[in-house]
Amino acid sequence: MSDYQVQNPATGEVVATYATATDQQIEAALAQASTAYYHWRQTPLSERAQLLHRIADLYEQHQDALAHIMATEMGKPIAQGKGEIGLVAEIYRYYADNAAPLLAPTNIEVDRGSAIVEKHPVGVLFGIMPWNYPHYQVARFVAPNIMAGNTIILKHAPQCPQTAAAIVDIIQQAGVPAGVYNNVYATNAQAATIIHDSRVQGVSLTGSERAGKAVAQEAGQALKKVVLELGGSDAYIVAADADLQLAIKGAISGRFGNTGQACNAAKRLIIVEAIYDTFVAGFGAAVRQLQLGDPLDDNTFIGPMSSISAAVNLQQQLSQAVADGATLLVEGGLLKDKPGAWFKPAVLTGVNDTMPVYREELFGPVAVLYKASSIEDAINIANDVPFGLGASIQTKDDKLAAHIAEQLDVGMVTINAPSGSEANTPFGGVKRSGFGRELGYLGITEFLNYKLIRDKS
Repeated sequence: MSDYQVQNPATGEVVATYATATDQQIEAALAQASTAYYHWRQTPLSERAQLLHRIADLYEQHQDALAHIMATEMGKPIAQGKGEIGLVAEIYRYYADNAAPLLAPTNIEVDRGSAIVEKHPVGVLFGIMPWNYPHYQVARFVAPNIMAGNTIILKHAPQCPQTAAAIVDIIQQAGVPAGVYNNVYATNAQAATIIHDSRVQGVSLTGSERAGKAVAQEAGQALKKVVLELGGSDAYIVAADADLQLAIKGAISGRFGNTGQACNAAKRLIIVEAIYDTFVAGFGAAVRQLQLGDPLDDNTFIGPMSSISAAVNLQQQLSQAVADGATLLVEGGLLKDKPGAWFKPAVLTGVNDTMPVYREELFGPVAVLYKASSIEDAINIANDVPFGLGASIQTKDDKLAAHIAEQLDVGMVTINAPSGSEANTPFGGVKRSGFGRELGYLGITEFLNYKLIRDKS
């Protein structure tokens, strides 16, 4: 049976199944992407830009239908799905409008003659994408790279085959030449074959730490460059002078948006002792007011988790934390008497560094609260995890915000708002959160050949 199937997380019902790719289909995708590259790289930037604008237009035109698919595939509340589609359109437009200056040659001052560095595409790229933001994650890999002249083979998450097919439809409707973008319903073994194929020049994965290790190992053996965007356990630091109402509101949206299933979600809320009790009371009350709802309802903020297995795994982590001595400030967890992957939001306190959950990623609607004796203690708690994706800071003091931001071992810091994503700002982390950057001016730089042209005459 194929791994590629749509199982509605709201009901547990399998509503569609897609056949796994044959080896012949994998070879055809490799051949098509390789052949298309030699024509696509010669296509003027202005023509590529027009196609990217057309892709953005089509995303906006089909926003409702695409959000509906996400709601039934992985449970994303439809209003948030529409927001994701809007961001995707922005990403395609950003690279359409900005690629020319970003790809322009760089002049180097030399004593004699001239030297320039030209920026060229490298060839066929392989992307392995996750389910939690099934259009956005693809766009931030695809948009800059096809704009740069590379071609794409993409393996989407097995639980999002309808989204994968919808992306193909949009790209084809936009008029992108055949072979520039190739979707494959590949197995993990076939993915390894693609990585090792000589026609593939680079690999990008967004996913779990486990998947990152496997892909990095294969890419290393094949001497292929790889970009990894992996897990996170982002800190949300609240200083004593913070606007508590704003901080609580941001913590709710930052932790529970997308039903808590975001790599850069505010998973660890670190509160300075002076305001800890006040914050906890307000935050706990706000979490208790959250209601699970139908993901197809525009008013729903929290829907089901992406899958029953994901909800079961999160419940195991939550139960283990309590068994280890943590306290459930807000009791929540897997609703076993309801079909599907429904998980009531929960809040943990009393977690310490002797517990496994202290350094684990909780990928779902569970928040962990920490009391910090000082700002320096908050910084230490924030850094004391193997992840280094992002962090948020709540304070009215600009100098304090700058100090905290400078000390955090992360790739992104957001001040007075939960972490998010924008087309024109780089996204990525350090430590076990991966390496490389997507989006913004850095997003188009990862898979380029920086060719030196040195004239000594």
